[in-house]
Amino acid sequence: MRALCGLLTLLLAFASMGWPKDAAAQQVQRCTSLSGETVYTDKRCEDVGAIDRLPDVRRPSSSSYYRRGCSRTLSDLVYQITAAIDARDVNRLAGVYQWGGVSDATANRILDRLEAIAQRPLVDIVPIRPDPPPILDEEGNIVDDNADGYYPQTTRTRPTGLRLEQTLKNSATPSTTVFGLRRAYNCFWITL
Repeated sequence: MRALCGLLTLLLAFASMGWPKDAAAQQVQRCTSLSGETVYTDKRCEDVGAIDRLPDVRRPSSSSYYRRGCSRTLSDLVYQITAAIDARDVNRLAGVYQWGGVSDATANRILDRLEAIAQRPLVDIVPIRPDPPPILDEEGNIVDDNADGYYPQTTRTRPTGLRLEQTLKNSATPSTTVFGLRRAYNCFWITL
């Protein structure tokens, strides 16, 4: 009996000290520098002078984990998509989809696609903005049609879609999905 009490005391002493952290348990952060470049680090993004690109779903932002309603801002919609994919929860991802006017057969196909999206690791969510209008001279002639994508960014246009950058499950093969954005009932929704 004394040996058992001694063993329990020893185990309790080890438990109170805590187990050493495994070096493999550290997570690699994907950050964006102020110049727009992607930086990978094992430190916090702020420590290397960068910012997080995706919201951290492990801690609540201004909204809580409990959803009281629909996504009223694009940042909340991105948070909901990120949290759904990180949790591998197709139901949560389907909760931000605009289902109005979708038949039963189409809904089943959409759910199958959302299930595949929810199972793939998420790398980034990038907003898709409309092409800028061409630059005109005083007479209305096109000086530059902006086909090369190089243009002065004078006004910020609202995104028309979201591009999900993912990798295929258990591989490094990239996968891209484009969600359309819809605004209904003063909320943002995704479509395929």
